[in-house]
Amino acid sequence: MAVKKYIMKCRKVVEGKVSGEAIVTREAINFYQVNPETGTIIEEGHELNGEKIGGKILVFPGDKGSSVVQLDGLFQMAQKGNKPKGMIVKNLSTVLVSNAIIMEIPLVDSVDEEFYRVISNGDWVEIDTDKEVLIIVKK
Repeated sequence: MAVKKYIMKCRKVVEGKVSGEAIVTREAINFYQVNPETGTIIEEGHELNGEKIGGKILVFPGDKGSSVVQLDGLFQMAQKGNKPKGMIVKNLSTVLVSNAIIMEIPLVDSVDEEFYRVISNGDWVEIDTDKEVLIIVKK
């Protein structure tokens, strides 16, 4: 069976080149609602509750929560080696951008809507902010 590969444009927000497994949600994320020991979402009612986002490429609409709560959550995740490898977001906030800069997490936005129709949990994704491109390899 042939491997399906997609190359799509994006906009660099925080620089970096990373690749990894995608974890996708349609719901905003509060990083304080992630267990830093495991990188797993612990927010009751969230569609990713119980799912690991640490060490993965996080595809999500945006963040929620205050700047202090968000940064503390990401900081604790990073201390335990469980922060996301990269982030692909629909709706930027100044909180998310500043936290991604501080935590050195590559961040992109302005991805074509086709990306969101194609991407699934477990797909392999490469973020290259210098070229402003995403490469998706379907699982």
